[in-house]
Amino acid sequence: MPSGSPTARALVALELIERRPGITAPDLARRLGVTDRAARRYVATLREAGIPVEASRGRDGGYRLGRGLRLPPLHFGGSEALALVMAALDGHHDVADPESLVGAAIARILRALPASVAAQADSMRRSATSVPDRAAARPDPEITAALVGVCSESRLARLNYTTEAGRRLEVEVEPWFVVVRHGRWYLLCRLLPTHDVRAYRVDRVSAVTPLAGRFDPPRGVDPVALLESHLASGWAYGAVIIIDAPIGEVSRWLPTHLGRLEALDDHTTRLVGSTSDPAMYAQGLAYCPAPFRVQDGDEVRAAVLNLGQRLLAAGGISGATGGPMTDQCARVSRAD
Repeated sequence: MPSGSPTARALVALELIERRPGITAPDLARRLGVTDRAARRYVATLREAGIPVEASRGRDGGYRLGRGLRLPPLHFGGSEALALVMAALDGHHDVADPESLVGAAIARILRALPASVAAQADSMRRSATSVPDRAAARPDPEITAALVGVCSESRLARLNYTTEAGRRLEVEVEPWFVVVRHGRWYLLCRLLPTHDVRAYRVDRVSAVTPLAGRFDPPRGVDPVALLESHLASGWAYGAVIIIDAPIGEVSRWLPTHLGRLEALDDHTTRLVGSTSDPAMYAQGLAYCPAPFRVQDGDEVRAAVLNLGQRLLAAGGISGATGGPMTDQCARVSRAD
């Protein structure tokens, strides 16, 4: 509830009308903590100061600022600005919601545009619908803004983090980079005091506390490559795959998070990786059009064999035991 002089309350009323076009007198009064009559008096004060506050009646009536008003240049809060970046990167779905950071920021931009341009953009904002990516996880913009802040300042931070298994941790880190990968946001950092590199899911961070200490960020590092490399190693189930194709071709077929590629010769490539989900790893390998063999990794080998059998069943060869297709599946899933 705002406090202070009538002038201060009138300025708060101006901000509310600017941010919420169509706000009614009762809603304005509630947010100011005054009576409806007092709220109308503050609107009158704004008009006396030359601010064109328009009022309309009816179901969609309320207060709006007229187009003739010349406000100072737009100023976004850090969370609003970052929310816009997030929306541009992964297609935010609530741009028409004035209660969301993205919706409020876009609405502010539209109010500053010429009427003809704003009408087209506003129509798109209200009518367009995006299909959410089920694999995407949208973090809290304020948490993300805090992480970007400590990264840019090279400031140590304490994080409250929840693991995939639901375990809650409090960790101190050197926050290096915030990276977006396939709709998911990650913090690349170095864990203290062990100095192990970690990639934390930003949507699992519930609090960020900047600390007094600072650090020297790594130089000459590709954040995306580092993230891909990190995601491909250190998981519960390791695997070594031999692929009968040159490394240049394999690198185009397989996503980098499956692991590290090594050229054995001009026609053969070795993939060294690890995973927490052998079934998903097997599905990733299935994108490879060249013959391959699981040289090491029992869990991944079993997952590849299971996937092969499912595909055979889908092709009408369910229950095959020993035919040519089954033998081929076995060659894919067992090391030579």
